[in-house]
Amino acid sequence: MLTDPQTCMTAVRSRDARFDGWFVTGVRTTGIYCRPSCPATPPKARNITFYPSAAAAQASGFRACKRCRPDASPGSPEWNVRADLVARAMRLIADGVVDREGVDGLSRRLGYSTRQVERQVRAELGASPLALARAQRAQTARVLIETTNLPLTQVAHASGFGSIRSFNDTVRAVFAMAPRELRSRTKVLAGGASPTGAAWHHLQLRLPFRRPLEVGNLFGHLVATAVPGVEEWRDGAYRRTMQLPHGPAVIALRPDDGFVAARVWLRDLTDLPVAISRSRWLLDLDADPEAIDAHLATDEVLAPLVAAAPGRRVPRTVDGVEFALRLVIGQQISTRAARTHAARLVEAYGEPIDDPDGGLTATFPDAVAIATAADETLAMPQSRRNTLRALATALAEGRIDVSTSADWARTRQELLALPGIGPWTVEGVAMRALGDPDAFLATDLGVRQAMSALGLPDAGRAQLDTAAPWRPWRAYAVQHLWGSVPHEINQLPEQATHEQTRSAG
Repeated sequence: MLTDPQTCMTAVRSRDARFDGWFVTGVRTTGIYCRPSCPATPPKARNITFYPSAAAAQASGFRACKRCRPDASPGSPEWNVRADLVARAMRLIADGVVDREGVDGLSRRLGYSTRQVERQVRAELGASPLALARAQRAQTARVLIETTNLPLTQVAHASGFGSIRSFNDTVRAVFAMAPRELRSRTKVLAGGASPTGAAWHHLQLRLPFRRPLEVGNLFGHLVATAVPGVEEWRDGAYRRTMQLPHGPAVIALRPDDGFVAARVWLRDLTDLPVAISRSRWLLDLDADPEAIDAHLATDEVLAPLVAAAPGRRVPRTVDGVEFALRLVIGQQISTRAARTHAARLVEAYGEPIDDPDGGLTATFPDAVAIATAADETLAMPQSRRNTLRALATALAEGRIDVSTSADWARTRQELLALPGIGPWTVEGVAMRALGDPDAFLATDLGVRQAMSALGLPDAGRAQLDTAAPWRPWRAYAVQHLWGSVPHEINQLPEQATHEQTRSAG
């Protein structure tokens, strides 16, 4: 985390939004903490304390600024580009593990003692895992208070609070207002969280991000590879089903001016923080695009690609197990064929849902269902069928971790040990499921074609040597390489239709 006083003060004085999420500013004379870009007049340096996290500021008695809302800034990009213990812990906390399993459960997942996890997290973040989870609960509560018409007792439950008293006390401590005061200041969005029928709760949210954001390859990739029944593009939004800790969900994500508009349908409102976290992960919204682009643009060949499409993100996944299985299904076949094969499995083994908007039919089958699937539903060569079953069995038994908190090196080794899984599959999982920003699909056909067209070596040691200066952002370089080759993954469906129409004319 960034806490160097001189750098932080420079960011505050210039109201630099690029640093939002990297640190917060505690103003001792007011007892308020702000994001670096707060529009208020910057306080004097002697009255400021910089904190590595909102939780640390809250633990020191500061309240969130009502003007710049530091609790609602994009998350720190630090946690999505590192594979150490603290970064893995932060990804799990964001996914709600502490709320569901406690700090002991967090430690078990990380493979360390509770004392080690507590010590390292506190040393870097200035707050304990419990305090960080509490800060996340407070932000979830604020979202529900201000954007839904849920009764406050249900807001407390959905936010993960164990009692109404702790909910009220936390909201007052963090925002200097009681929950009812927060709601009275805000016009609730129409349709907020009213149940849509007997089964679903519907919420409308805004997901912030750091600009710029290139939406063409991000949403285009997700739509081009969408599995019928599980994913679709409808009315300018990418929609898909998810399986969350307490039940299924449906999300609809639409790029907008300065944010991503999200509509969420949940069976259980306590899954809201997880749905938000996984949606942000899917769209790589916590990335720092200016830092990534600046590094890649130092390469004279990549520089024009970066200038033409700044802010490319890595399209990820909401479920590492699902993505790993889909990647094996799609080995050595076209995108269209991979979608067809996956759709058959969804129809046969997916959990049916009643999509409130009517376009989706099921969640993707879990690893157990794929491991035991009948031969007739696995229309693929026997060798790939064996690979798919071996992977599904390993995932179902927990022998391979493809979650956002996995050890990247260990997962790579374990995947490579399975028959039929090579570097292309391993790096694909590393890039889109594990979130390794340096994952590089050297053998991918699109990457090789793009490098060749740019006059770069496209195979062997020469290719890897050429890509070495792109580290640690080779996964983002891959997005630029893919973007230089004509393919439907590079643009939104409306854009593709427009281009086809214009060409035909």
